[in-house]
Amino acid sequence: MSTLGDAAHPNASTRVILISHAATAATRRAAFPTDEPVERPEDLHPVDLGRFTRFVTGPELRCRQTATGLGVPGTVDEALADQDFGSWRGRALNDITDFSWLTDPSAAPHGGESVEDVIARVAKWLTSLRGTGERVAAVTHPAVIRAAVVHVMNAPAQSFWRTDVSPLSVTRLSSSGPNWTLQEHAVNQ
Repeated sequence: MSTLGDAAHPNASTRVILISHAATAATRRAAFPTDEPVERPEDLHPVDLGRFTRFVTGPELRCRQTATGLGVPGTVDEALADQDFGSWRGRALNDITDFSWLTDPSAAPHGGESVEDVIARVAKWLTSLRGTGERVAAVTHPAVIRAAVVHVMNAPAQSFWRTDVSPLSVTRLSSSGPNWTLQEHAVNQ
C-alpha cells in the first residue's frame, strides 16, 4: 500500500473504487442477509486494483472474506455496513407483505434503516473523502454502492432500487472539486 505525501487540498483529486462483495446464500435465494459468509471463497483470486492509499471493508463477514480473497484486506469502516433490515434479516423476499420500503425511501417498516438513512450515511462518508487526494478501495454491499450512485448522480432517493449491483461488480468514483463523478460501473468477470 502506498501513501500520498501531499496535504489535503479542497480540489485534490480523490478516487474511490467500490467492490460489491461476492455472492452469499442470501443473494442467491433473494433473502435479506444476515452476517453470512460468501458461498465460494475459494473462487476468489487476488486482483490488481492499481495504486491505493487505503483499503477498507464493510464490517460484515462477507465483505471481509471478499476483500481477503481479492488480496485487498482492509480495515473495517462502519460507514460501509449493509443496510440494516431489522426484523427481516434472514427472511426471504417473498415472505414479506409490506412493500412500502420499495416505493417510499423514508419507510423502514422492518425496524431497520430506510433507504434515505443509507444514502445519508454513505453521502457523509463520501463527503469526508472529498478533497483528501486519497485513493480508496472499498469492499462493501450493493445497498452502499446504490446509495453512493444515487448521491453522486444527485438522483432522487426513489431511484435507489433502479441500480443493479451484482456480486463482485466494480464502481469507480472520482472527485476533483465539490462534486463526485461516476466514472464506471462494471461487472467483474
